[in-house]
Amino acid sequence: MKSPEQPVILIVDDVPENLGILHESLDEAGYTVLVTLDGITAIEIAHQYHPDIILMDGNMPNLDGFECCIQLKASPLTQNIPIIFMTGLSETEHIVRGFQSGGVDYVTKPLNIAEVLVRVQTHLNNATLLKQQQQVIDATEIAILALDHAGHITWKTAKAQHLINEHLIDMDSFEQGLKKWVADIQHNEVEKSLLHCRYSTASQQFQLIMLSPQQDLPTQNYLVQLKPIQQAPATTEILKHCTQLTPREAEVMHWLILGKTNKDIADILELSPRTINKHLEHVFEKLCVETRTAAVSYVVNRCMASPTTA
Repeated sequence: MKSPEQPVILIVDDVPENLGILHESLDEAGYTVLVTLDGITAIEIAHQYHPDIILMDGNMPNLDGFECCIQLKASPLTQNIPIIFMTGLSETEHIVRGFQSGGVDYVTKPLNIAEVLVRVQTHLNNATLLKQQQQVIDATEIAILALDHAGHITWKTAKAQHLINEHLIDMDSFEQGLKKWVADIQHNEVEKSLLHCRYSTASQQFQLIMLSPQQDLPTQNYLVQLKPIQQAPATTEILKHCTQLTPREAEVMHWLILGKTNKDIADILELSPRTINKHLEHVFEKLCVETRTAAVSYVVNRCMASPTTA
């Protein structure tokens, strides 16, 4: 239906007389143009053809443009499509309503075609840039959630969706927790202690890290990293699957997998940091590795590849 050379624009207006010049001008500008006269059909077309941008009349019978926009923004398939309102309602309350329902811009009737074309191209450029940024984030395989000012999830990376599916995260309870967390941050002026929290499922613990406090974002959005907390095998498991290690070395590896520093491990085991260093030197030699990261990877992989049997 569409190609990279021809972005698709959906026009939604219940007055056919308003569409002729606009349709012709967009067509001449190199866009593929779809047209519908009502909001219900607009939602169906948007889900089927995924237009790059929507020009929406605000005042339509049955399902008006504002409610149509709300429904489009509620669907994962259409929530990222930019919507520009076309309206003869120039009062401030209608302009505000357009933005509150999810619109990115508005133009007033009678339409200034040159202005419409400039605004369309600007928002297409912005949408393309956002899509490229999302693709880059997806490629890094980092689990990122975007939240609005109320804590609702507005977008998530493929990795975040994978973790949600894999660990059967209940989205209702998860979003309730996100809303409370965002509210706490807003009420406490972004205290550093509030920028991290935890969420647990039956199979996994997660750390949530606020990457963008509200005060840094004029659009009042948040970016949150969803990070699985490494589940360290017990010392007995490490000894079973890495038989070359001593019990003390297995203990050191257990705490190393949990992200503890040498000093932390020394304090926990009531040893000197130098002794911990010596234990790690022996571990590296026995496992034929050179770094802490490589040692952790080796041990975790061995324990996962050889699960305990009943």
